Amino acid sequence: MQKKRKQFIQKVKFNSLIGLFILLFSACGSKHNQEGLDTYFEDSLSRYNRMLTDVIVADIFTPPVASRIYAYSNIAAYEGVRFMEKDSRSLSGQLHHLTITTKPDPQKSYYYPLTSLVAFTEVAKPLVFDLERMEKMQEDLLREIQDIGIDYDIFNNSVALGKSIAKEILLRASTDGYLRRTALPRFSVTDDPGRWRPTPPDYMEAIEPHWRTIKPFVIDSAGQFDPGLPTAFDLSESSQFYKEAIEVYETVQNLDTAQLNIAKFWDCNPNISTTKGHVMYFQQQISPGGHWVHITAQVLEEQKAPHVTSAGALAKVSVAIADAFISCWDQKYKSNLTRPETFINENIDPDWAPVLQTPAFPEHTSGHSVASAAAAAVLTNIFGNNYAFVDATEVPYGLPVRSYQSFNQAAEEAAVSRLYGGIHYRPAIELGVAQGRQVGNYILQKVRLR
Repeated sequence: MQKKRKQFIQKVKFNSLIGLFILLFSACGSKHNQEGLDTYFEDSLSRYNRMLTDVIVADIFTPPVASRIYAYSNIAAYEGVRFMEKDSRSLSGQLHHLTITTKPDPQKSYYYPLTSLVAFTEVAKPLVFDLERMEKMQEDLLREIQDIGIDYDIFNNSVALGKSIAKEILLRASTDGYLRRTALPRFSVTDDPGRWRPTPPDYMEAIEPHWRTIKPFVIDSAGQFDPGLPTAFDLSESSQFYKEAIEVYETVQNLDTAQLNIAKFWDCNPNISTTKGHVMYFQQQISPGGHWVHITAQVLEEQKAPHVTSAGALAKVSVAIADAFISCWDQKYKSNLTRPETFINENIDPDWAPVLQTPAFPEHTSGHSVASAAAAAVLTNIFGNNYAFVDATEVPYGLPVRSYQSFNQAAEEAAVSRLYGGIHYRPAIELGVAQGRQVGNYILQKVRLR
């Protein structure tokens, strides 16, 4: 299997080189259409992220892994375009273990939006499964740029610069612990009634039990913003834990239409399984991190933000989400608390089912709560406390738009959706929001783009 994958990668790389050679060759004699290029690259980063999302969704990446892909890709996009503004700062040295020495040659000319595109796609390619699809995406975009008209030297210089930046960013990705995590001991399920066990309908193994070992981008360690332990597990009906389980049970039993719509809108489970008779099929959706990347993209388009501003915002939000998942997953597998579905079925009502499918990892804290609060903290810092926006992220997945008066309002709704969906107790939600805000605010303190 490994040999076949290696051969496939080599084939893709060879085809990529051939495709790039053709593009470079066809650039000879092209007239440089500056106005056409500038028009083409308006909102380009939002477009690339949506295209990347399509690949991530099809590849069925888990929420933590998806957050890593968005982070590295958007870091690359920012590093490629930041040279457009002299006062912009590199993320090199600001993010842990990231060193970028590549700089433009003052004797050469570049078109930095193109450099950004190349850096973004070059970094994304080895991080996804569908290498061929990413290769085609890059080739199609470069061909479109050629069709518009770009000077051969500018094209060549810009592509080379983007590839060099990507190479240095991928060096960090290769040493961040992602590859090593699969060699760590497998997660063991016990009979302890207070500990997490696989949940219906497909009883999947625990997802990413060693994600806390991934190197954070900004926070000092996975445990830096520990939210505290969940309520102590207790089977007695008078206990606080039992009351929290009853709240989940009764909330789902008495959902109104508005609450149901909130639960569905913020589901963001990348892979929902449905069984009918002897047939199981899967429905792919955007991840929680991807949802907030799309919110960021929508706002940037609305603002008609310039390239460097857009790239910086997407990089900061993506890094905040990635570190939020590392922080969240640390406590998840420390406390290893049972999910409401398991507890309620065994102790309250064996026929009860949550509205949303319970994700395959422990309870505390809520990943959506942590990631949403972290992203909202960064977006609030950039666009203000009361930035009203319409979120159309879920329209491609069959859901209507929702409107919000602020990013924090959206994050709080995303968090409480986990209670409405029946997949989290209240402490995981409330402590998760606090945890996410701490992560987001810390990143704002540590990362400066000017």
